[in-house]
Formats: sequence, C-alpha cells, structure tokens
Amino acid sequence: MSDTTHAVEPNTRTLDVPGASLAWDVRPNDQSEKPILLMVGYPMGSAGFATQAGHFTDRTVVTYDPRGIERSTVESSDEGPGLPPVEQNVEDLHALIEAINARFDGRPIEVFASSGGAVTALALVAVHPDDLATVVAHEPPLLAVLEDREAAEAAWLAVHETYMSRGGGAGMAHFIAMTMHEGPFPDEWANQPGPDPAMFGMPGEDDGSRDDPLLSQDDTGVPNHLLDVEAIAAAPTRVVLAAGEETGTTMTARTSAGVAEQLGTELVMFPSDHGGFLGGEYGQLGKPDEFAAKLREVLDDV
Repeated sequence: MSDTTHAVEPNTRTLDVPGASLAWDVRPNDQSEKPILLMVGYPMGSAGFATQAGHFTDRTVVTYDPRGIERSTVESSDEGPGLPPVEQNVEDLHALIEAINARFDGRPIEVFASSGGAVTALALVAVHPDDLATVVAHEPPLLAVLEDREAAEAAWLAVHETYMSRGGGAGMAHFIAMTMHEGPFPDEWANQPGPDPAMFGMPGEDDGSRDDPLLSQDDTGVPNHLLDVEAIAAAPTRVVLAAGEETGTTMTARTSAGVAEQLGTELVMFPSDHGGFLGGEYGQLGKPDEFAAKLREVLDDV
C-alpha cells in the first residue's frame, strides 16, 4: 500500500505500572496484517508523533507518553517524582508491549524510536530480546560511544548545571549550543559560559522551576547510559541505527554512528535532522513526508 496521510483518530488508553500510569494511543487498522508500528520518544511524548503516524494508516500505530511526560502520571513521594532511570523506562515499555500483545494477539511489533526513546528501545532489546521484531533507532544520544566521551559528558553536565543554577532559558540555550556543536568537544568546552538565552529568543529570567525532563538529567541520565552491546547483537531483533542527513557531525549524528559501529551494522541516513519526522509539533518542522517514505522503505526491507 502506498504512503498515506489520512488522519486516524487515536483511541486513548491507560496502563498502570509500578509507581505510574501511562497514557497510550492506538490508531487502529483492524484490516491490516502488517506488524504493529510503535513509536517511542523520550522526553518527547505521544503528541510528537502525530504527523508521522498519519503516514502509516495501512497498519495499526501505537504511541505513548513515558512516565512523568505529558499525560502520564507518577506517584508522588517525599522526595518528589524524580526522573526515571533508563532501566525504569525499559520496564515501562516492556509492560506496554505486553498490553499491546494482549490487545492484538501477539502480532509482531516494529518500533521507530527517537532520541532518548531510541536509548530506551535499544536497552529493551538487551533485556527483553523477544519483545520486538525491528527497532529503528534514530539518533540515540549515547555519549559513551564517542571518542571524546569525557569531554562530551562534561559538556552535558555543564548544561545541567547551567539549568540548575540559572533556570530554563539559560539551560535550554546552553543545551542548544551543545547540540549544535560540530565535531568532537574540546576539553575546555564545558568550562566556557553558556550563550545568552536571548540569542535563541528565550527568556533570561529564572522562574524557579527545575522539573524540565530534559535539562534535569544529570550524569545519571539518558546520555550517560551504557548499552549492553553484546546482548543487543545476540538478540533476534533487527536493529537499524539511523541519523539525519542534515545533522552533520553534531553530537547525535556521531553517537548514532558510534552505536552502529559497535553493533557492526550500517548507519542508515534519513531526511532532515534530529527532528526530521516532526510536522509542526512543538513548533518544529522537519521533512515528515520524506522521512515517512524512508521509514517505510527501511521497515519493508526485510
């Protein structure tokens, strides 16, 4: 069936998991025998995949909000909800896959996973190797695979510290500067002051909040996760590493290439950049039509 962009209204469900309740959306095609297409992000939620899901109405598409993101809730505690470690996101995704299997009688599941969601999906393959048929991991930000690992990890921690000391505008400006940096990080990058938030149209005032799911991640967060490469390589899951043609030599392009090299697989280039699948969600526009065509080509190449 050719690529389509007809909107299918999602059916929203909730899934209770230890310590949280996950919101997940099903865009059904009960006539299709194609594998379920599950789209996974982090810290982005289900809403970011709305445009891309509209290109795959020839199959059932499932999206969800990870715990603490958008509609998904986390039980409060004396210490606050905190940020889940990668291992927790993996078990949440595993529980969701079990729920999908129950709803669709164990039909094979293919995953398109973006950014931190790609880290979740790759880590899941290592511990639950029979869950998924295919994982397309698009630009996982895994700093440990870089030759400049120590400098990159220091840069990430500097972004976090800017956020914690100066607030959201300053933290996001510093994050953007990090993600725009081409090539390896020099040792002194982390010691340089972050850019003026006004350069990126962001407020310089600190509103006092420190609950941003991206910038709150310190050296225990997603970018510092260590993959079990041997377990992933031994799994029956087909794993495809992908990067954007326009991502250049920035951090996530280099981490994608690094993971692909460790797994002994080819890095597949997709249109646009890190957010190439976005069709205006969160104010970002990639090349969603071209991206969907490439994703369909990769999924069908079995």
